[in-house]
Amino acid sequence: MTSPDLALFALAVGAIIGAGLVLLVGWAYRARAQAAEETSQAVPTGTIDVLASMDDAACVLDASGLVLAVSQAAARFGIEAGAVLENAELRQLVRAVRQSGGSATETLRISRGGVRLDPRLVAARASAMGARLTLLVIRDVTEQERLDQMRNDFVANTSHELKTPVGAVTLLAEAIESAADDPEQVRKFAARIQAEAGRLGQLTGRIMSLSRLQSSDGLANLRPVSLDEVIASSIEAHGVQADSAAVELVRGGDRGAWVLGDAQILIEAVGNLVVNAIAYSPQGSRVGVGVRVEGEVVEIAVTDQGIGIAEADRERIFERFYRADEARSRRTGGTGLGLSIVKHAAQRHGGEVRLWSRPGRGSTFTIRLPRIEAPGSDQTGKKKKKKKRAKKDVAARTRNGENA
Repeated sequence: MTSPDLALFALAVGAIIGAGLVLLVGWAYRARAQAAEETSQAVPTGTIDVLASMDDAACVLDASGLVLAVSQAAARFGIEAGAVLENAELRQLVRAVRQSGGSATETLRISRGGVRLDPRLVAARASAMGARLTLLVIRDVTEQERLDQMRNDFVANTSHELKTPVGAVTLLAEAIESAADDPEQVRKFAARIQAEAGRLGQLTGRIMSLSRLQSSDGLANLRPVSLDEVIASSIEAHGVQADSAAVELVRGGDRGAWVLGDAQILIEAVGNLVVNAIAYSPQGSRVGVGVRVEGEVVEIAVTDQGIGIAEADRERIFERFYRADEARSRRTGGTGLGLSIVKHAAQRHGGEVRLWSRPGRGSTFTIRLPRIEAPGSDQTGKKKKKKKRAKKDVAARTRNGENA
């Protein structure tokens, strides 16, 4: 082998050895990085910032179940950094993801903040972050479940409530047909049909009002509303009912209060309170309707001297179709929607409704709304100032003329 051949052979062997050394060093670095990643307890860069911006409860856990980083909402479920994840179902979800890799989602009912009597329905999702770390995100869907249940209950209750008058009308119509030869019975059944039809119309009207108040769209045509006119209209509309029940309607409180809203909705809301107060008051008692201005808030209170509301019923009294006294409500023709309409009407106007009640002593329902200045009050003040200024100018010119 000649010298050039030997040189080329030596160069090739050196290149192969060098490439092998480079590959060996690269593999060693990768192996060390992989080993460091597998044993590292450090949370990846940026993960903590992401957790800080999350509204849902979330945390990063290591292989032993130790919480390394949390979002602010995680504290609601008792999850804290530096502590072990306590909930057994969440630990099982994290363990399954760590064994299989990827991610998994489960719907669980867990306690919140260690309060065993307050279980929350959550959608928990666990995702692997490398070989040792796992990201756990907990979304509270309890409110969504409650709304779905309310929607289902509303449909079921509405169907039941509509079925009663419709069935009554059908039976009465058959009774009229059977008693066609008896005019007195026909008139009696016809009057009852008319009453049931009125009840059906009232029920459907209130369902439509409640649906409008609960819609996502805000109230349209908001304008200044005089509460004096609202109170007067509500009392006038139910004066006959009060006389029939031998209940006196009394108006009191401040005058001249204004709010921004829908006059018809407010009249219906106050009217519902007046109707309930009359229906649950004994003969010879009083129902008071008053207004009180308190800073930037105006209160409309309806007070009765009736049977009152038991403490167990006060939390549910504003629910749709809920009746504290089922038999009495049926007897007076109540739909169970009046107080629900009151609550949503107050909320739509940026206010709230409060209840005070004592069994045997009566109840007071108070609607609190943001107060506004009476329309034209600024212009009226400016006109008065202009008139005073004009009078002063005239007087000054008169004096100047006299001095001249």
